[in-house]
Amino acid sequence: MNEQIYTNYRLQLPDQELLGTLVVRDGLIADIQPGILTHGQNGEGDYLLPGLIELHTDNLERCMSPRPGIRWPLEAAAVYHDRDLASAGVTTVCDAIAIGDVAAGSPRLTNYAPMIDVISQGQAAGRFCVEHRIHLRCELAYEEVYEITAEYTNHPLLSMISLMDHTPGQRQFIRLDKFKEYYMGKHGVTPDQMDEFILVRQQKQAIYAEKNRIALVELAKTQGISLASHDDATVEHVQEALQDGVVLAEFPTTLEAAKAAHSLGLQVLMGAPNLVLGGSHSGNVSAMELVLHNLVDVISSDYVPQSLLQSIFIIAHKTDKPIYQAMQLFTSNPAKAINLFGDRGSLEVGKRADFITVHDDGIVPRLKTTICRGDRVA
Repeated sequence: MNEQIYTNYRLQLPDQELLGTLVVRDGLIADIQPGILTHGQNGEGDYLLPGLIELHTDNLERCMSPRPGIRWPLEAAAVYHDRDLASAGVTTVCDAIAIGDVAAGSPRLTNYAPMIDVISQGQAAGRFCVEHRIHLRCELAYEEVYEITAEYTNHPLLSMISLMDHTPGQRQFIRLDKFKEYYMGKHGVTPDQMDEFILVRQQKQAIYAEKNRIALVELAKTQGISLASHDDATVEHVQEALQDGVVLAEFPTTLEAAKAAHSLGLQVLMGAPNLVLGGSHSGNVSAMELVLHNLVDVISSDYVPQSLLQSIFIIAHKTDKPIYQAMQLFTSNPAKAINLFGDRGSLEVGKRADFITVHDDGIVPRLKTTICRGDRVA
């Protein structure tokens, strides 16, 4: 029997903080008790939280291309990405892989298959520290998005499909100046090319988006895959998402859309970078504004894994909520969104020993250890 004892920690339980002891046996939480033992790992009063669960991160893309024009060896990039997540306190991740893009020639048009393969192979080989799953980000205006997605609907790691529409003039990019700023910076579109670039994107959206949305919604329903909407900006967007069977509204861009999603029973996901930076880089609604209205259910690191842990403490400070309440947006709620709460997402006897220990000095909380299935991985 493999047993570890963690004592003198501020255990963040589902409904309380408990200064006490947590026992791990054979990769599962075997006991939780108040009080401090004279043996075991002494936390000296540090926090012990469930492992963080990430539903939408593009970090693998960043590891694959750390600078414009650079393509890192894929197997190494996947391992770097995995270690980034472990060192950020993430124990379960849905790697967001784009199917299609609005920019012709984008690496996303060809990278999806090798990315899915490297995640699958790494997971099967035990190469990763944390558990990896797949989240397919489906760009509705991309002609081939349905056919490609359909190839992966029986993939054992597929946990979520999200419906994306990054057409200029709507949703995330309702402000064309922000669209131009983003695509000139990221894709090198010149000012002289921008008008045609926008026109082509809008034409493709008119031809393909609705047809692909209907087909993908039916596909998700048939296969029982969790479905997310993306960048809802209006009540109409949210109502359409509800009719489609969406369970998660990712990054609503307005207060109006977030209120509608929440009132209709959708879980609302916002970005941790938005919280750390104090606002949206696209000029959309502030994540903290939605948190203060109690409209946010899940937080994602999006493109900065380390922002997750910091955001727990930012929310706790700004709302005066205890850590065990603030952390639910990063632990139990995302687990429920992809039907994993039965074995992870909270500190409870019988669940997987996925947890983190954290020291907070009031400046930036510091991860001290990440435990996944009972093993220390960071």
